[in-house]
Amino acid sequence: MKKLILGLFTALSLVGCKNNAKEADVDTTADTTAAVAKSEKDFQIHPIGHATMVLQWGDTTIYVDPVGGAERFANFDSPDLILVTDIHGDHLNAETLAAVSTDKSKIVLPQACADRLGADFTAQLDVLANGETKTRYDIAITAIPMYNLREEDKDKHVKGRGNGYVLESDGKRLYISGDTEDIPEMRALENIDIAFVCMNLPYTMTVESAADAVLEFAPTTVYPYHYRGANGLSDVAKFKAIVDAGGKEISVIQKDWYAQ
Repeated sequence: MKKLILGLFTALSLVGCKNNAKEADVDTTADTTAAVAKSEKDFQIHPIGHATMVLQWGDTTIYVDPVGGAERFANFDSPDLILVTDIHGDHLNAETLAAVSTDKSKIVLPQACADRLGADFTAQLDVLANGETKTRYDIAITAIPMYNLREEDKDKHVKGRGNGYVLESDGKRLYISGDTEDIPEMRALENIDIAFVCMNLPYTMTVESAADAVLEFAPTTVYPYHYRGANGLSDVAKFKAIVDAGGKEISVIQKDWYAQ
């Protein structure tokens, strides 16, 4: 199945949305013109910063962890679907949610995040616990655990508090890791077409751990994201080199998540 859908997802551009939003692109993977043209019609990825992105999946606009104020999203359509992964300020910001969402926007989030939002949001919220699934806009959304394994950092991301997500539509599967180490639940994922995988210490995991986990669950394409840590940006080029050397035919595409 992966080979059949590789043409759709292998090359995704930061340009070409109907609002012509501009963002820096440091894509290290060569894309064919035909593949880019085809993918842009169905799926687009727009990094906003760190954990924040805008996805256009067909006619559905998805905001992931929108923070930083409405001006960061001025060149994009209002979201149909908003995914929030955790309680920390780089993932959840009530003011930004209020500014970018509409009455029609559905906000998918864990209970710990819902508890930090006011009653004005109640009608919009879809609360998911780890393992639960809800379908919105013909996209099945499953909450995946995300947490720290190292004893000294377990309190940073406690198991069950936050959500990673697997999104599925028309047989295509997308994984967003959220803040996690290379947990068994991530390694057990199957048939993932696109994965967004974090890598930053001391909050999540090393590039080596991220690469080892990716080689195990073997997505068709992986995007390093959420890679700014306490000592600056993680070495995503090293991550790519490790994955490339693993012989699993996984395409690593690097976008610039810190241009703004």
